[in-house]
Amino acid sequence: MTKLRPLKILFTASEATPFAKEGGLADVAGSLPKALAAAGHDVRMVMPRYYRIDRTKLHPVPGALSLPMGQAGQHWGRFFEGQLPGSSVPVYFLDHEDYFGRDSLYQENGEGFADNDQRFIFFSKASLELCKLIDFTPDVIHVHDWHTSAIPVLLNTLYRHDPWVGEAASLLTLHNMQHQGNFPKEAMNLLGIDWAHFNHLELEAHDRVNLLKGGIYHATLLNTVSRGYAMEIQTPEHGFGLDGVLRERREDLHGILNGVDYQEWNPETDPLIPAHFDRLNLSGKARCKEILQQEMGLPQKPDVPLIGFVGRLMKQKGVDLLAEAMPKLMELDIQIVLLGNGEPWSHFYFGDMAAQFPDKFACRIGFDNRLAHRIEAGSDLFLMPSRFEPCGLNQMYSMAYGTLPIVRACGGLDDSVENFDETTGSGTGFKFQDVTAGALFDTVGWAVHTYYNRPEAFHRLIRQAMAKRFSWEESGKAYYELYLKAIDRKRG
Repeated sequence: MTKLRPLKILFTASEATPFAKEGGLADVAGSLPKALAAAGHDVRMVMPRYYRIDRTKLHPVPGALSLPMGQAGQHWGRFFEGQLPGSSVPVYFLDHEDYFGRDSLYQENGEGFADNDQRFIFFSKASLELCKLIDFTPDVIHVHDWHTSAIPVLLNTLYRHDPWVGEAASLLTLHNMQHQGNFPKEAMNLLGIDWAHFNHLELEAHDRVNLLKGGIYHATLLNTVSRGYAMEIQTPEHGFGLDGVLRERREDLHGILNGVDYQEWNPETDPLIPAHFDRLNLSGKARCKEILQQEMGLPQKPDVPLIGFVGRLMKQKGVDLLAEAMPKLMELDIQIVLLGNGEPWSHFYFGDMAAQFPDKFACRIGFDNRLAHRIEAGSDLFLMPSRFEPCGLNQMYSMAYGTLPIVRACGGLDDSVENFDETTGSGTGFKFQDVTAGALFDTVGWAVHTYYNRPEAFHRLIRQAMAKRFSWEESGKAYYELYLKAIDRKRG
């Protein structure tokens, strides 16, 4: 990223790789600050210190926090400082054992923690108070999803005249509109702001507090993680009740496609795969396929197309469409490997399918980063039949590894994958429109037919896919321009 006017950026997120991850937000929070710092910006990152993060490897930040939390009383916390690996970015971890000393980030047994409003309003307040502890006056505060959406609200109310953050602009990135931070209206007392802000324009939705709605109203600017998703969330189908609020701010809503950390996802150097390869020599990919088939208990058939799936097993990801299509898919001369966890029915269903078709289908319930890399490297095709996908990263990883994505044309999947044109040979994958098992099956069939009957065209697609680059450097430039626009708007 070209070095431009240096900015002071406070980056607040509820998760970040490699410290804690549940979704794509963590990948953004673990990568974008590095690109910004490499361009010469002063980036400070804040996140909770979850139980899994060992504080003995961190350094305590002098000073303690005491924050009013309404009916929950006064709460104390402190910060520990670490560093984002591969960068100069300091990471400040908020330590509060009652709120964050838990095995999981947001939920237990499929239900969100009952005190999630307390946890993340406390985190939002503490993130602003951190600036005083480290004497940092940010130009812009970058917040993400509902977990930190209280920050723009607080900036425009309690902290409006604060000497450290009062003049800071805010950018709210929307990663997934399905999760909004809906809580009983008593959460207003936790925020500690005037009840006048509990209205249909700001924080109120169905007589409850909606933190994401408040963030959307109060943030200086907004963005999503793809241009396609920025358009989709302004519709009732994908806005999840906030489409009208987003249409009101459509001039302030931008789409910036996520990048890929090619230090981690590079088939030429990846330490987690059994053989390395590049677009000019794919012999190592053939070896990866052989080892993957062996590890997953499938017959080692080099000439049969192997289709991978890695992701959460939930309706958003289209796993119900995959389940409905499975009986017909098993009639094709293919193999499928699946890695993921999610809705309990899917664990039983795909486990049963693996037992019924041991020569064609193998699954691993759970998450295994090493296996995820091996599936990307060893598969010929990669399936992502999502109902909606704000950005998606696996299709980008797949292209880097010469694994052609089969995706539904939505959000970031539509933005990043170029559909195969049989006439010109252009493209980087295969896309379908309809949210049906039939459309999924037909598109898999198209890809498999191309594999068997047009091998030269298939290999051309592989080379074209591997030539694509989705760099954080380019995404960082777009965020920089958005930061400048937000700062100008704030200082107006």
